[in-house]
Amino acid sequence: MKCAGRNAPAGNGERATGAKTPRSNDPEQTRRDILTVATQEFADKGLSGARIDEIAARTRTSKRMIYYYFGSKEGLYISVLEEAYRTIRNIERDVNVDHLSPEQALRELVGFTFDRHQQNPDFVRLVMNENLHSGKYIAQSANIPTLNVPAIDTVRRIVEHGKKSRAFRQDVDPTDLHMTISALCFYSVSNRHTFSTIFKVDMTSAKALAARKRSVIATVLAAVRPSREIR
Repeated sequence: MKCAGRNAPAGNGERATGAKTPRSNDPEQTRRDILTVATQEFADKGLSGARIDEIAARTRTSKRMIYYYFGSKEGLYISVLEEAYRTIRNIERDVNVDHLSPEQALRELVGFTFDRHQQNPDFVRLVMNENLHSGKYIAQSANIPTLNVPAIDTVRRIVEHGKKSRAFRQDVDPTDLHMTISALCFYSVSNRHTFSTIFKVDMTSAKALAARKRSVIATVLAAVRPSREIR
């Protein structure tokens, strides 16, 4: 199912308050407001639990207007997923590591990815929710695969540089490395509450996050160094 309307930036950073969003006469601003509120609703309640009535009330619009822009509840959900990925990837475009050594470039990329996940918990929750649907709605988006190409390209350049300079193992796969980085950074957000409760550790303080960030960076670097060659 393709969603109606044009793509427009909505952002997925710090959350707005629970107050209603002021009504705008600008169609693009109205669309952005709907996406912002819908991001919070879908992240909190998932596709099934989110209510179009609540999104309409918080944006001072109407169900009819939301359906005009996005076609359906599912169309709005797909647009939210697209905007979440677009926001994350736009942030990544500002990261320039090509001038660094392979190891330093990877260190910077992993640290940045860790921070990005911490700063965008709604993105993590949306991805978790979409996985409950087995990726059904992401599969209906023609935009999301394209949006994720730059992320792999950055890792690929670092890996190629690392192999040429013998700083990295020759069997390092860029896609697999990207998955490892994402998994380590994602877990620190997705499981922080359950892990903290079960093991009686703090995963949310500045001190704990700094230590975890160092650990993730060290783990990734150890995985690509030649001494870790897998046969």
